[in-house]
Amino acid sequence: MDFSLWPAASRPWQDILEAAEYAERTGWHGVWIADHFMANGDEGVGVPVNECMALLAALASRTERVRLGSMVLGNTYRHPAVVANQAATVDQISNGRFVLGVGAGWQVNEHEAYGIELPPTRELLARFDEACQVFKGLLTQERADFDGKYYQLAAAPLEPKPAAMPLLIGGSGEKVTLAIVAKYADEWNHWGPPETAVHKGSVFRGHCEKLGRDPGTVRRSTQALFDVVVPGDTEAEERREQLLAAGRLPVVMGSAEEVLDTVGRYVEAGIDELLIPDFMLGDGQRRFDALERLREEVLIKLS
Repeated sequence: MDFSLWPAASRPWQDILEAAEYAERTGWHGVWIADHFMANGDEGVGVPVNECMALLAALASRTERVRLGSMVLGNTYRHPAVVANQAATVDQISNGRFVLGVGAGWQVNEHEAYGIELPPTRELLARFDEACQVFKGLLTQERADFDGKYYQLAAAPLEPKPAAMPLLIGGSGEKVTLAIVAKYADEWNHWGPPETAVHKGSVFRGHCEKLGRDPGTVRRSTQALFDVVVPGDTEAEERREQLLAAGRLPVVMGSAEEVLDTVGRYVEAGIDELLIPDFMLGDGQRRFDALERLREEVLIKLS
């Protein structure tokens, strides 16, 4: 099991850089950045959010060891040929440490605020399937031709090409999205507790069987809100109850033994990498104390 850090893009640049430098210094596997322009929901109005690819390019120039990846680039925001060129450049800056993470796109308020079209689900996924073909073509062919319904390439170049940049697809829709993952992905990410990972893995294997692909060739990752709660830390306990009540994201907060047990179940479910978001761990030294407690009491024992 590998463990990676997911700094919130809403943090100031210096805080994000410090998190990446901490991850590099203390042996974390990677650093991931989300691709959004604003927070989701009304509560996010006025919250600053830094742009994903700009952050990753900057981090690529300031780190040397950790993998860097987008979690995940919304396909509706940029033409896939533009994304492929951005990714190839970031990969070059990072000396081959970049993972191109992509998804179909989903956040309604962003599309409404910026006037970006968010197609109906069927078209959204059809566009994404074509985008994945565009990525593969540009990244592997000397000149890429593609004549799709939504995207067209005519002897399109991409130079310099990455030597071996993985394509990660984020998503968990069982009928269409996981079929796209099975066709194109080198890595796959989805949210959910261990039991969800077990179920999604079973569905994914079915799609791979239809294509004659070994599902073991696709690296799997997931994330949850992890925190080792110290007895008497009323702030952390209150935050845990609020997160559980909201019910939007998987929450793994408790004693070191409880967190370790849950992480072990992720391993058994076939997850290769766990991403640790930092947005609910507090600020300043409190954030790093929480990350160190998690690293020392849980992650080191399973890495």
